[in-house]
Amino acid sequence: MDMRKLVGRNLARLRREQGLTQEELEARSGFSQQYLSGIERGKRNPTVITIYELAQALGVSHMELMRPDVGDASVPE
Repeated sequence: MDMRKLVGRNLARLRREQGLTQEELEARSGFSQQYLSGIERGKRNPTVITIYELAQALGVSHMELMRPDVGDASVPE
């Protein structure tokens, strides 16, 4: 599993679950909407610090952004 894609999917899912737009997450996190879009599309490689700060902006654990997809065959159990 490509970690960039995994983090991106989790970020997009968590953001949508909270009813936030990328612009609203931009205001909370300080990261530009363009950068957030790149992360969500798996095109950016966020640092551990970036992942932590995004998790803080969403009010979740940083581990939520790295949690494997349920049923992902490429993730060992």
